[in-house]
Amino acid sequence: MAPPDQAHLQTSESKLDPKVATLIDKHADKAIASSSKENVKDLSDDEDDLLAELERDDSAMDAFREKRMQQLHDEFARARRMKDQDHGYYGEAATEKEVLDATTSSKYCIAHFFHADFRRCKIMDNHLENLAQKHFDTKIIRIDVDKAPFLVERLKVKVLPCVISFIDGKGVDRLEGFEKLRNTDNFTTAMLESHFLLIGVFQRAKTTGDSAKKSIFGTEKKEDVFDDDDD
Repeated sequence: MAPPDQAHLQTSESKLDPKVATLIDKHADKAIASSSKENVKDLSDDEDDLLAELERDDSAMDAFREKRMQQLHDEFARARRMKDQDHGYYGEAATEKEVLDATTSSKYCIAHFFHADFRRCKIMDNHLENLAQKHFDTKIIRIDVDKAPFLVERLKVKVLPCVISFIDGKGVDRLEGFEKLRNTDNFTTAMLESHFLLIGVFQRAKTTGDSAKKSIFGTEKKEDVFDDDDD
């Protein structure tokens, strides 16, 4: 069971006003595009600017405008609290204990078991790094399989990349290779996000616009590209 404070934070995430959510996601995309490594920190630092933008552009009745501004303020505070829990970036666990701690201390957690020599693991890394900065409610980490023999055996990790999702400390889903992602290296970040939304480890779609249409190689291609060596 998630701590009361974090449980409240998760609820507020799914009930954001669409206009507030759009403004926040637009800022997050801009921060990622500028190669910011601390997107959550940037979001908090720009609170005054975004509040001013919302007030300037919001022509709704005063009651709705005030509600939106309060939501935006609350979202900044939530971002700061989650950042204090090491959310909002794609970190690498040095030990198996760090993985276990992450899966049990965070309500939502995604763990990528990877090998440095596998090209498909690097592709997955790129997508997860992008998503980690946007979905800071979910703890997203990775660990080298060579450093996790116990977990590899316990979780029966046999195909790489292997991405396991946890909710309340329980494994609820796993991606092995790219089979659930059309078995193509050219899948988009939005496709991966949609999968995590479907299983409930993400709470709201945040990958929109041009970024939703592109893979890490550029515009998504129609043909599939297979890579059997990594499996």
